[in-house]
Amino acid sequence: MLEVDVIGGALPAERVEEAVAYAAASAGFDHGHVAVSFVSPERIAELNLTWRGKVGPTDVLSFPIDEDDEDPLGERELGDVFICPEHTVDLTEAVVHGVLHLTGMDHETDEGEMLALQAEIMEWLR
Repeated sequence: MLEVDVIGGALPAERVEEAVAYAAASAGFDHGHVAVSFVSPERIAELNLTWRGKVGPTDVLSFPIDEDDEDPLGERELGDVFICPEHTVDLTEAVVHGVLHLTGMDHETDEGEMLALQAEIMEWLR
């Protein structure tokens, strides 16, 4: 079972849970824990500087936790997704994007697979 904690009310919890479930399942994850937090521009700018060395706010940041967990039956902590609504065009798409990063996908290093999958998931969610 996939457990989702939603912190902040920028998007209904049910919508966040649905987007997390689709993104995680598309990458083969059907159990574990994900936290999605909607934060202020100041908070995301702080995280962006601390963890990426980039100044200023951004739309979404992902922090995977159990990247190398090989126990298929254990409760996996996939990680945390932080979204800044003031810097995000589509909140649902930001959730999907962040969760895909938690599953190990990276649009900065792949051949377009992550963004193609993201677009496909967004079609399912529309």
